[in-house]
Amino acid sequence: MKCTVCNYNSSSMDYADLGGHFIDMASESDADHIMWLNRFITKSKTGRQDLANMLREFFELNESGLKRWIINRFVSNFFSEPPHLFIGAMQSPERKVLLGYVVEHHHFLKQWIKSCAYVIAKTDNEDVQMYEMENIMAEMHGFGSKTPSHHELLLRMGESLGLPRETVLMSEPLPATRKAIELWGNLSRNSHWIEIMAAMHSLELIATRGLEKYGAKYSYFDPAIFQRSDIPNEVKDFLREGYDADASHSDEALNLIEKYSDEYGDIQAIQATFIRSMVAFDSYLNARLERGEQYENEL
Repeated sequence: MKCTVCNYNSSSMDYADLGGHFIDMASESDADHIMWLNRFITKSKTGRQDLANMLREFFELNESGLKRWIINRFVSNFFSEPPHLFIGAMQSPERKVLLGYVVEHHHFLKQWIKSCAYVIAKTDNEDVQMYEMENIMAEMHGFGSKTPSHHELLLRMGESLGLPRETVLMSEPLPATRKAIELWGNLSRNSHWIEIMAAMHSLELIATRGLEKYGAKYSYFDPAIFQRSDIPNEVKDFLREGYDADASHSDEALNLIEKYSDEYGDIQAIQATFIRSMVAFDSYLNARLERGEQYENEL
């Protein structure tokens, strides 16, 4: 059983063992474990066996499968009512929100390609390697002048809003972004490649269209943005690229994860690693808003 908060990983497949770990950490007043239990499981003090049953229910796939479990958890976290604060702000984004997006996402993408490279290095499955190589090219290199990279479009969005690319490139990530990047780096170095894929590519669900069929109450942003005359074309180009690409990217990645998950054998480890990444991503999205507040009166 793998913990969704720390590096604890028991060889036992007994949820009582995982529950005992959480109880032990709570008794030591470990804030991260307590907050996770309060957020996802229960806010009430619970005995070891009852907590084990709750954890078993949390991780239960039923007939839906791993892919659907990941999507359901992601939608519940970011697109339910009320939505994540950043999602709410993106429904009609102010300039400061987009500026914060540019700077913190720059640092996210630098880690993203490293994580993709770790997947390539850790598997011999050619379909997975080809998928990750395409991701690296699309995110940071591009495919010629007519198809610039996601990173280049991000920098152009910043420039259109008055933020020089040199300022972005010379910036340091905010603490929440830095902490998330450190987590993703550690996961990439120390985890199985399927877990790395679950940690990173599940995050592409944030810009995926069609999540309303999974219960989403919101989309990443209101597509009416594309018709607004007050939104620079460079902003529209960046948002449209992710809006068009991430749907297929996330779906293909989740299909690959599900395809090879039985071969890996430890479904709960994949789930736990995804949850750790999702929680870090939640904080990182808040860092975009924090950065935007800093820029509100500076540019």
